[in-house]
Amino acid sequence: MLDTHSSLLAKEHNVHGLERASSLAGGALMLSKGLRHGGLIGLLQVAVGGLALARGFSGHCSTKAWWLRHRQEFQRLRGDIQRSAAELEVLRASAEAATRGVTVLGNDLLGGKPKV
Repeated sequence: MLDTHSSLLAKEHNVHGLERASSLAGGALMLSKGLRHGGLIGLLQVAVGGLALARGFSGHCSTKAWWLRHRQEFQRLRGDIQRSAAELEVLRASAEAATRGVTVLGNDLLGGKPKV
């Protein structure tokens, strides 16, 4: 038989301390607010409050776990982008230095003979 509770218990706790307490308090607040409000908005508030309470009680957040797993890749990509930006800045400075003092005569080298 499939035991769904054991997989929940096997998950690591990634919500601790103040974050966990905030999830419990915010979830209880949203749940009570949704129950008082009623209607579609109230139903949405109840759902969000329930999710926050589940996060606080279990001490696990799947979204946070996904983000933590992929954070290293995001940081590597950020470093690659910063290195590329630095290389482009060096190329720009090099191009400016190479063209400094160059005069453009308006000759069309692709169109045939240069104008005099």
